[in-house]
Amino acid sequence: MQEQVASLSIKKWSDDDKPREKLVRKGRVILSDAELIAIMIGSGSRNESAVALSKRILASVNNNLNELGRLSIQQLMQFKGIGQAKAVTISAALEIGRRRRGEEARKITKIQSSKSVFELLQPTIGELEHEEFWIVYLNNSNKVLHSAQLSKGSITGTLVDVRLVMKQALELGAIALILAHNHPSGTLKPSTSDKQITAKLQSAAQALDLKVLDHLIITQKEYFSFADEDLL
Repeated sequence: MQEQVASLSIKKWSDDDKPREKLVRKGRVILSDAELIAIMIGSGSRNESAVALSKRILASVNNNLNELGRLSIQQLMQFKGIGQAKAVTISAALEIGRRRRGEEARKITKIQSSKSVFELLQPTIGELEHEEFWIVYLNNSNKVLHSAQLSKGSITGTLVDVRLVMKQALELGAIALILAHNHPSGTLKPSTSDKQITAKLQSAAQALDLKVLDHLIITQKEYFSFADEDLL
């Protein structure tokens, strides 16, 4: 009969290897994602340390924290050693991280490139499981007057009301518009409908002496810019 070897408890590790002590002594930046999650959950199971459990959870999402943030409480609880309290702790911590990125994005007041638009909107729509269409309204110096969700759809698409876009642009005194929507599937290739709505909004804007400067497709980590690809 083969003897089962239990994992070495974190309590028996050297202080330099223990996540909490390591953070106190050397700072949070030096810790790995798994070590940070291990601090959140506090403990693993009888045969698995908190760090090993955290590594296993991360491996299930290809070590992608954005993907981890999309797991539900029930999905997290599928891992042995993760009960409801630990699952809630992980979910809450990742949501705080997302909101922190959102706070940083709100500091962007002037659009200087397509990357500026991505940094402005990614924290809001980049990780959604449904599609949303947003408009960024700009003045003649490319300063952001307002950004707003125009419509919200399903996983596969959303509807855009051109009249609402132009009405709000005139009310704000906007000179230019930037269009953006997310692709929950992760694909960056614009669809036929993406191209059609871009052309439709561009035509309506021109009739009112407004400019459509760009249209971005946003995913978790990347974006596609119609302007950068000379599609406007």
